[in-house]
Amino acid sequence: MKLRRSSRLVDMTHYLLYHPHQLVPLTFFAERYGSAKSSISEDLAIIKQTFEQQGIGLLRTLPGAAGGVQYVPKMSETEAKQFIQQLCTSLADPDRLLPGGYLYMTDLLGDTRIVNQIGRLYASAFAHEHIDFVVTVATKGIPLAYAVASFLNVPVVIIRRDSKVTEGSMVSINYVSGSSKRIQTMVLSKRSLTEGANVLIIDDFMKAGGTINGMISLLAEFRANVVGIGVLVESEEAEERLVDEYVSLVKLTSVNVKEKQITVEEGNYFHFVK
Repeated sequence: MKLRRSSRLVDMTHYLLYHPHQLVPLTFFAERYGSAKSSISEDLAIIKQTFEQQGIGLLRTLPGAAGGVQYVPKMSETEAKQFIQQLCTSLADPDRLLPGGYLYMTDLLGDTRIVNQIGRLYASAFAHEHIDFVVTVATKGIPLAYAVASFLNVPVVIIRRDSKVTEGSMVSINYVSGSSKRIQTMVLSKRSLTEGANVLIIDDFMKAGGTINGMISLLAEFRANVVGIGVLVESEEAEERLVDEYVSLVKLTSVNVKEKQITVEEGNYFHFVK
């Protein structure tokens, strides 16, 4: 179809936003719009400049016959700081306190706007890594994992607590919970991962890190390479941290049930994303 430049710019932007990290040959756009590659290159230069000015992301151009253009989602430092501060303010609300000192977070994990922003944040943090799968454990980390995976344009793999007939043959391990010191079980279908895959672990909350450590052990059975770990909230109260390398958005520093006080601060996200 033959389109005017204004229409091409809209359609190309839409296509790139919905196909992040996909290398798109210039011939694809040239044939799609019936335009010369030189015109497509000029259009992409405009989109690239706008994406970078507005903090939407990067547009990488790879030369050569096997080259093309690739959209890499990003979030500017200013926007990221504003969003994480909003998360901190929301999580510090004393109405979130539950019996036992737990924090109610279901409303945040059910808010598609918030989850979508978290996905962009982690896509920014791990944009330089080659990732084949985003991995999480059932259940609360699932929406976060899907949001991150959508910006990285990769599949999601869900580790479960018990086996399902519909999953086929399973790999199972026992691990020790870091906080409760109880022995628990994790399972993953043998068909879920290809051997040697690069994976990004995403979870909603980390205290001592026993669950994430268990995931790492299970993924080792698939000879998977864990290239990154992202957690929404980390707790500072853990006596012994079982996981060292991770990226957190929010740090829960203290919970006073009696006084109904929750103290939170920025996580270590900006130590990893410059």
